[in-house]
Amino acid sequence: MKEHFQSKVIVSGMGDSKAKAFADALSQVQRAVMAGSQKILLRIEPQDVVVLMAEESQRKERFLFLFLPRIRSHYKVQLEVIVSVTAIDIDQVSFTTHPSKS
Repeated sequence: MKEHFQSKVIVSGMGDSKAKAFADALSQVQRAVMAGSQKILLRIEPQDVVVLMAEESQRKERFLFLFLPRIRSHYKVQLEVIVSVTAIDIDQVSFTTHPSKS
């Protein structure tokens, strides 16, 4: 009934800092694992993380197109996450039926 298996998912995230980009990507791991399985998930543990792509884009902003220039950065990451999953296979659960009282 309870089973353990490993799965590999690819997730991506973006943000205005490196930490926010990684947090955005890692928050999508559960959704990606659930999409690939019909089982009830009990635990998802990341075992390994591989960075497939990491990009930084910068643009210069100015106040009123002339004053106070500053550089804004935007980060994008794509990660391959290997997870260990503990799940319950509901197809193996036997349900009993009771007659209705109508």
